Amino acid sequence: QVQLVESGGGLVQTGDSLRLSCAASGRTFSSYAMGWFRQAPGKEREFVATISGSGGTTDYADSVKGRFTISRDNAKNTVLLQMNSLKPEDTAVYYCAASSKWGYPSASRISYSYWGQGTQVTVSS
Repeated sequence: QVQLVESGGGLVQTGDSLRLSCAASGRTFSSYAMGWFRQAPGKEREFVATISGSGGTTDYADSVKGRFTISRDNAKNTVLLQMNSLKPEDTAVYYCAASSKWGYPSASRISYSYWGQGTQVTVSS
């Protein structure tokens, strides 16, 4: 079992930066690929970014490529999402997710077995 707790959300203005953090329980954190997803009101939950267990492979949604950076610190059981040049369309609840053990980074929700409770990000225009 993996438990995930997100933090770092808030209200910012267009162009600002924000860093989300996800703390994971467990002693084998590096065995799990991690992902960030987001869900805006009335919309489906969508992929944002993913990272492999070692941190050597990352992938991003086209809408955030060049603005967001995913990283992880396996010694601290933490995955981060650095969000720069935020836009109002980035407003959503952001969720951290962990794959099954030994899973691969993926943009698909069904590849993830564990989810956090979400943190709200609001970008005002």
